[in-house]
Order: sequence, then structure tokens, then C-alpha cells
Amino acid sequence: MSKLLASAAIAVSVLASSTALAAEKTITLAVKNMYCADCPFIVRKSLEAVPGVSKAVVSYKDKTAVVTYDDTKADVAALTRATTEAGYPSAPRS
Repeated sequence: MSKLLASAAIAVSVLASSTALAAEKTITLAVKNMYCADCPFIVRKSLEAVPGVSKAVVSYKDKTAVVTYDDTKADVAALTRATTEAGYPSAPRS
């Protein structure tokens, strides 16, 4: 029984440490091809479909998307690929 408890304790500590390594990041993307009021909705939906994205705020006026994501589940390449595949090429804003 003590081996079972020790194994359980190790499993819990491994899971807790991997969760602790996860970092929420925020990036601003410059988004091209937004020409109408519906475009930000499409860009936002494409970003929210990426696993790990918790929030996407898209500005038609500024032609940007501010994305908050879990860097263990998503990366910048996945974010820009999602918008590009939706017809709105993007890149990190300098």
C-alpha cells in the first residue's frame, strides 16, 4: 500500500510541476486584409480555434490582434498560420 501512495505522490508532483512550467503569454499580431466590419470576427474565431488560446481581441481600426495563449499548447507560428489560413496573413507586431 505504501508503494501505491508513493507512486501517487510522484505522479501528482510531476503533473503539478508541468503545470507550473506553463506560461500564459500575450502577443500583438499585425493583421493584413481586414477591409470590412466582419473581418475582425473571422480573425478572432480563427485564433480562438487554436488550442491554448484563452483570449483574442481584434481591432479593425488598428489592424491588430492581441492574443493571450498558453505557450505549452500554442506558439506564434500556430497563431499566424490560423489567421493566414482564414485569409488574413499576420505577423508579430514590432
